[in-house]
Amino acid sequence: MKSEPRLEPGPGSRLTPLAGSRLEPLAGSQLAILRTLAHDEPLLAPFLGWAAALAGRGALPRRTSELLALRAAWNCRSAYEWGHHVEYARAAGLSEAEIALVPSGPSAAGWSAGDRALLAAGDELHARQQLTDATWSALRAAWSDAQLVEIPLVVGHYTMLSMLANATGVPLEAGLPALPNER
Repeated sequence: MKSEPRLEPGPGSRLTPLAGSRLEPLAGSQLAILRTLAHDEPLLAPFLGWAAALAGRGALPRRTSELLALRAAWNCRSAYEWGHHVEYARAAGLSEAEIALVPSGPSAAGWSAGDRALLAAGDELHARQQLTDATWSALRAAWSDAQLVEIPLVVGHYTMLSMLANATGVPLEAGLPALPNER
């Protein structure tokens, strides 16, 4: 990823009134990625609605979504998404040891069978945009139909945000954890 932003996140004074009004009520309105997305104003409101639905009203437990988000950020080598989702993962109940283990992937010792299947799903969706029969069977044994639909949506969502952050050079806000070195 570029060390300098390729597209400056729009400061409040440079946002159009409509984009500013959509970001202002949000606690995350200072997030550089949302301010970058605001450059494409027609997409901002639908994106915010989708992201809120996926994060707040989805079928998966937050811990599961955050594990998938961290693996997507790692697979995409997105420092921006990694830094934010470490914080969200902590809040969702992932331990520091689990977070530190995410870069090692599903074959690392220490994962439950369920977490191993989720991480494998994240890797398979990233690499091939599909799931092997073995991974599907492992997921099917533990998750409802709605949750099975949501797993690839979560991976795709955070892959998309990683692409945006990486392609435009969205800067990670100060004080957030750095992307670990390659394992």
